[in-house]
Amino acid sequence: MRVLVVGAGAREHALVLALSGDPGVVALACAPGNAGIAGLAETYGVDAGNPGAVVELARRWGADLVVVGPEGPLVAGVADALRGAGVACFGPGAGAARIEGSKAFAKDVMVAAGVPTARSEVVDNPARLDAALGRFGPTWVVKDDGLAAGKGVVVTSDLRAARAHAMTLLDGGHPVLLESFLDGPEVSLFCLVDEERTVVPLLPAQDFKRVGDGDSGPNTGGMGAYSPLPWAPEGLVEDVVARVVQPTVDEMAARGVPFSGLLYAGLALTSNGPEVIEFNCRFGDPETQAVLALLRSPLSTLLHAAATGALAQHPPLEWADGAAVTVVVAAEGYPGRPRTGDPITGGEGEGVLHAGTRRRDDGALVSAGGRVLSVVGTGPDLAGAREDAYRRVEGVHLPGSHHRTDIALRAVEGQVAVPATR
Repeated sequence: MRVLVVGAGAREHALVLALSGDPGVVALACAPGNAGIAGLAETYGVDAGNPGAVVELARRWGADLVVVGPEGPLVAGVADALRGAGVACFGPGAGAARIEGSKAFAKDVMVAAGVPTARSEVVDNPARLDAALGRFGPTWVVKDDGLAAGKGVVVTSDLRAARAHAMTLLDGGHPVLLESFLDGPEVSLFCLVDEERTVVPLLPAQDFKRVGDGDSGPNTGGMGAYSPLPWAPEGLVEDVVARVVQPTVDEMAARGVPFSGLLYAGLALTSNGPEVIEFNCRFGDPETQAVLALLRSPLSTLLHAAATGALAQHPPLEWADGAAVTVVVAAEGYPGRPRTGDPITGGEGEGVLHAGTRRRDDGALVSAGGRVLSVVGTGPDLAGAREDAYRRVEGVHLPGSHHRTDIALRAVEGQVAVPATR
């Protein structure tokens, strides 16, 4: 199978790495890719958000399967264009990608499907903001209704901060979604879905959205993750598939926007049971880096089955024993304006996945984005995986960089507690 991956981040590096060791893959390409991916696959400087350009490359290169990583191209209709050209594609069409592209749309689907989620209200006029804020909080959850790369959310007990963020979004022409706050530990569950409405869950993971240790500072695109979850209640995955994912998939099919690809459920385990924080229409970053490190089933066969409606015939997934931990190394200034162009040493080591990197003309590896690297460690248990990840982080040097030092720490210390169900 000739596989083309679309995207340029550490998620795509993880996908390419898994596919590169797959005996069913005879050729591998990535568009546009990054400096790390270039060591494993052919790379092409194509605009990932341009459906026509992606289709042209897929045809010219002879792709048997295209795997679209980021949400932007999916919302832009890249998967629709590929399928229209007769190319098998892993990823939802633009209509189904609205499950991430519009939080208001996702809420409407969840309400219709009876999926447990936070109470919410969309505000598109500043004149109605204060009254709406009065119906929520404390704590206030204020979200950009559209795509915001994980950074359009503010969770705060400060009403002034909540209002300021909402006004910034409204002033920029973005509707605001207000939500009730869901307490309890968060879980990310990836589910493969095909056009026949078959759902195949992967291992659950937990990510770390805030920039600083102890969940301090602003939200980011994700500063680390780990999988599996030693504290997760027995039967959690099956419960989430039955109560959340399958009803959502069925509702979308009933609306004429069937979902095919990767449906990501971001959940809070509350005293009422699992409730949805958000849906994404693609593999999450940085959870993918940890989850795929443990997958032993051939990834190409799995993704092709999802793309062609054959998930029900795929054999049960095989997983490595143990655990995986991902630690993100970010550039100075991130999640604000990152400093770029700094030299990176240690970026070629085992378990080091590239996100914001490029090669200078002299061949040196330099930073080119906010989240620069994802460093993945594995071990027989979570403590071992965490030790391995941070040992590898010590071998990476990027001037001014920062990373969290507490990824998976509370789980290792047995401090993650799930509220008793009422």
